[in-house]
Amino acid sequence: MPKRARAKQKRLSPDDRRREFVAKATEFFSEEGFDGGTRDLARRLGVTQPLLYRYFPSKDDLIKEVYRTVYLEPFDAGWEKLLTDRTRPLRERLQEFYQAYTDVIFTRRWLRIYFYAGLKGLDINRWYIGVVEDKILSRIVSECRHEVGLPQQGKPTAPELEMAWVLQSGIFYYGVRKYIFDSPVLEDKRQMIGNALNVFLTGFAQVFSAAGGPARATVKATGRVALA
Repeated sequence: MPKRARAKQKRLSPDDRRREFVAKATEFFSEEGFDGGTRDLARRLGVTQPLLYRYFPSKDDLIKEVYRTVYLEPFDAGWEKLLTDRTRPLRERLQEFYQAYTDVIFTRRWLRIYFYAGLKGLDINRWYIGVVEDKILSRIVSECRHEVGLPQQGKPTAPELEMAWVLQSGIFYYGVRKYIFDSPVLEDKRQMIGNALNVFLTGFAQVFSAAGGPARATVKATGRVALA
């Protein structure tokens, strides 16, 4: 390495050096997958492998830190409050949430790491799916049940959760098509999310009505679901 670059590295504090390692490791794993070794990663960082191990004793430790910074750190705690704020129409809350959520996950780096981890069978995906179910989908189901007059319950039923996953995965795959496959998509993301929400909210009201049977439903201009 040039002397100037080495001098700049030496001036980094341990915390800054650690953050730099995680940021570059994230880029490395998004390009090479998780089969990429720490020797190659250290070479990419311009440091020795022993120095890398001083900060992360194992590759698994480094992967866990990548997971924390890529998946958990950007997870806004305010999203849970937004989803459950019943002073606002449900449709409006969901639109705002998915706008903000997709702003975070719709990047080539985020999506590539997600798929690499899944193909490798790492725990990252299982951890993240658990977070999505607990922090997002369970709350969406609870708010939908309230909207159509169903009694509240501790956790969603399997059919309710699967319907919420259909919404989640449909929006998610829009990002995959755009940022991974470079496929043509509806460029107005807000419209895509709005259309998906209209279908989901209407369908939820029809399938899980307060009467326990199918019900006709409409989405009012206010954004609320109404049983017709």
